[in-house]
Amino acid sequence: MNDVISFSKRLIANIEQTIVGKQSSIEIAVIALLCQGHLLIEDVPGVGKTVMARSLARSLGGSFSRIQFTPDMLPSDVIGVSIYNQKDQTFEFKSGPIMANIVLTDEINRATPKTQSALLEAMEEHQVTVDGVTHPLPSPFMVLATQNPIEYEGTFPLPEAQLDRFLLRIKLGYPNPNDEIIMMKRQQYRHPLQDLEQVVSLEDLKKTQEAVKSVFVSPAVESYIVDLINQTRHHTEVLLGASPRGSLSLYRTGQARAAMLGRDYVLPDDIKTIAVSALSHRLILNPGARLRSLNSTDVVHQILKEVPVGGGEHKDPQSTRSN
Repeated sequence: MNDVISFSKRLIANIEQTIVGKQSSIEIAVIALLCQGHLLIEDVPGVGKTVMARSLARSLGGSFSRIQFTPDMLPSDVIGVSIYNQKDQTFEFKSGPIMANIVLTDEINRATPKTQSALLEAMEEHQVTVDGVTHPLPSPFMVLATQNPIEYEGTFPLPEAQLDRFLLRIKLGYPNPNDEIIMMKRQQYRHPLQDLEQVVSLEDLKKTQEAVKSVFVSPAVESYIVDLINQTRHHTEVLLGASPRGSLSLYRTGQARAAMLGRDYVLPDDIKTIAVSALSHRLILNPGARLRSLNSTDVVHQILKEVPVGGGEHKDPQSTRSN
């Protein structure tokens, strides 16, 4: 796991040059990257959502594109379009900005649902289809989406199918006073993002992603994951619980967190730490919960308190593997 630790530390330290006081959020972003998943960054304007996405992309190198979503954007503006070549009398595919290793979709919920849906195939199958022809996306491929809270004017809530394709969701929040002073000083003459350098390569990323997959998950932890997911489906405040993607999300992110901490096995604490980011955006609450000002984050915290950690197998992973 030494390679995973080294990779993660270099990446996190580099991003912290531009984002002050948000180490836990940065760690979750790196976990999404190691799991080959997509990340949704949701918060009010001006707290550093776009800066975090750009910092992650610049730290990795590779191809990068930014899509500024607006209400008048069309699906072809995202995935590309076929143009008729009169000289050759054939259609040529002109790729859209989705054809990159790291794609920043800024203010994704300002686009109409039709345009938002253009990302579905790309995020799930790493390909796009235009006029019946399938075009593969570069590898690795990651979508970093930012969105403002849905209460803001001019926004369209992301459909459930789209939200479910994001591995994790984070909220940055406002900085504390000391961190805000540090931020102002760092940007006195120029933004730190302008001087941010690449610290890892795409090849390093691919190797690290493969190493994470070998982290051991005991039957006790697997059962704990399933119990958490089942509880979301039967909770009194939840109209629609987490899908099987939620189980996979907890499983994969648990492996990544364990590897980042130098372990080759997953503990229930890994699952608990990542559960809110992995599950809260997958739950649809019933109208009564919304009237009581409950949100999905509150419900996930309740579920973590209600579901016991079964068995003790996770305490001795070596003995479990030998059976």
